[in-house]
Amino acid sequence: MDKVGIGIIGLGNISAAYLKASQDFPVLDIRAVADMNPAAAKARADEFGLKAVDLDAIFTDPSIDIILNLTIPKAHVEVGLRAIDAGKHVYSEKPLGIVFAEGKKLVEAAKAKNLRVGSAPDTFLGGSHQTSRRLVDEGALGQLVGGTAYFMCPGHERWHPNPAFYYEAGGGPMLDMGPYYITDLVNLLGPVAKVSGFGTKLRDTRTITSKDRNGEIIPVHVPTHVSGTLVFHNGAVVQVTMSFDVAGHKHVPLEIYGTEASLIVPDPNHFGGQIQLLEKGGEWTDIATDMPYAEGNYRSIGLADMAHAIIEGRPHRCNGDLALHVLEVMEAFQTSSDTGRVIDITTPAERPAQLGSSLVNGILA
Repeated sequence: MDKVGIGIIGLGNISAAYLKASQDFPVLDIRAVADMNPAAAKARADEFGLKAVDLDAIFTDPSIDIILNLTIPKAHVEVGLRAIDAGKHVYSEKPLGIVFAEGKKLVEAAKAKNLRVGSAPDTFLGGSHQTSRRLVDEGALGQLVGGTAYFMCPGHERWHPNPAFYYEAGGGPMLDMGPYYITDLVNLLGPVAKVSGFGTKLRDTRTITSKDRNGEIIPVHVPTHVSGTLVFHNGAVVQVTMSFDVAGHKHVPLEIYGTEASLIVPDPNHFGGQIQLLEKGGEWTDIATDMPYAEGNYRSIGLADMAHAIIEGRPHRCNGDLALHVLEVMEAFQTSSDTGRVIDITTPAERPAQLGSSLVNGILA
């Protein structure tokens, strides 16, 4: 099999998941890792039997084709632009950037050099989400009417070892969790046309209760409860709430409504989960997942699809246009809140191709 050289920048909390999952995709040849903290890079490299290098070396290494950018959100565009300037494709952890205008610069810079931008989340490529997509495309729901999307919790300071960045510029529940939900909604329903929303910040500080920094007080600089409505180009209307302020709730993560049936889609932060369908006049019924990549954490499948796409000369699914569209949608919630207006979305986006078209014997190839 042809392989694509990968260099990783940013060896924080999420990097272990990527490195473990990458072992499921032989097309990915991880050739070096780097971090602003050389000790962190060496520790992760030693853990996975990789080579740690300094930041300059990873950009100039001719054997590296794609930079996997796992830095904190506010560094995503800066690192991505440097990768593009070095002639590398770049695949970023979500979100693409923390400001739409900056994300647009990255996508445009890549197109000008005929390079690719990819971005998480790739969870919509998981088996349960692809099965849900097939049900929608087969017309099981009838005409699409709308849906709901909910993520609400008390905040990540309960468990994350270094949660302060979740409350700085580039953080908050919308930029943190919104990419999973909105990307999956675009996968299911197509691009968003309009957004209305409200964002609130009820507390100026948070107290960390996770083990390593228990009791430390951190400032809050971003809205921590965001709610609003998406209107899709196909006419569907979806209510969305993302919150770090809610003690608990009983909403399912995603519901999609049609004239003939309603669909419960599993948590878009995971690759699998139970799908349920209610046909008009019937009862909720469990639907078996019949697509692969549902039983496990495959946080590298989007990168692997991008690598295969480079080899095959086809579009990749977790592409820059999709990520930029999602970033514009997320930013529009706050713009709407600040201005009191409904915001028109300007970026085009296409529903990514179903994963099945790139599977050979149930494996991405």
